[in-house]
Amino acid sequence: MPPFGSDNYAPTHPEVLAAIAAADHGYAVAYGDDPWTARLADRVRELFGAGATAFPVLNGTGANVISLMATTSRWAGVVASDVAHVNTDENGAPERVGGLKLLTRHATDGRITVADVEAWAGELGDVHRAQPAVLTLTQATELGTVYRVEELRALVEAAHALGLAVHVDGSRLANAAAFLGVELRALTTDVGVDIVSLGAAKNGGMLGEAVVVLGPDDAPTPGAAAARRAAAEAVPFLRKSTMQLASKTRYVSAQLLAMLDVDPTGATSGGEARPLWWRNASAANAAAARLRAGVEALGTDAVRVTRPTEANAVFATLPRAAADRLRTQTRFYDWADGETPDRVEVRWMCSWATTEADVDGFVRALAESL
Repeated sequence: MPPFGSDNYAPTHPEVLAAIAAADHGYAVAYGDDPWTARLADRVRELFGAGATAFPVLNGTGANVISLMATTSRWAGVVASDVAHVNTDENGAPERVGGLKLLTRHATDGRITVADVEAWAGELGDVHRAQPAVLTLTQATELGTVYRVEELRALVEAAHALGLAVHVDGSRLANAAAFLGVELRALTTDVGVDIVSLGAAKNGGMLGEAVVVLGPDDAPTPGAAAARRAAAEAVPFLRKSTMQLASKTRYVSAQLLAMLDVDPTGATSGGEARPLWWRNASAANAAAARLRAGVEALGTDAVRVTRPTEANAVFATLPRAAADRLRTQTRFYDWADGETPDRVEVRWMCSWATTEADVDGFVRALAESL
């Protein structure tokens, strides 16, 4: 049985591998001065707006740290959910590498609120406090929930009103967009987001992400426009100094292009040609929805789904002993304590490669473990 621990466990999608192989032909100038990176820049402008700039990097943590450093200063703070990836799973990289204090707020379902942003207003101008300078939003969240378009717009407006930039950790941005049935631009450019960590590895890529700075002309305020210009100027230097500039950038850019370009074979969804990011994210989301339905169909209180299933994660509680028995057949992670000491909350992740047979086999194994 395949693992359900993380979408990072999934293999690289064949179309991405083909793109890497196609890029592995002859010589190309290093450090991003190559045709693939130039084409990626064009494609990002097509998708995110004429002024958007793309900077391929090696991994998601690097993309996040660079984005936050580019929109802050050394005495600044980053407003975030307490379960945001930058707070829980990046080994203090924003603090260690960026020198930035994380200003967290408890988020029951992973989503930060306008009130959470405005709660930091009193810190502004106080020399004794780290100055809130950027709001980071994880989309989809670590709890598998998704910010709606209007929620994002309200958060961006609240942040900009306080002079904060807005960053989106988009390692699963594709899953959020597929769930909502919108394009990537609708969750970024159109709501006023300033800078994005654009994910690929969790959605069929091999390695590599991109920092995308949105265009100044699309900024909702003059202050945001100025911040975006400054960020776009800073990212190239930050990328190098944080060891995120690949010498053979073409291989990262080729992967991102494979994800973002419309499928030339005409693969469709609802009668429209769809890019690989959409197809992969939709498949992962559908697998999670099937998994949740299968768990609920067991009809037992021994296993209880605990959170909304909106992207590609299912959270549930079950007896610890049952979880241990199930783990002899597949891999997954404990998330939190359960309702009682003998129970545990677990996270089951699906990927683009998770098949219906994989899900059904998992549900059968779960039933046996209970």
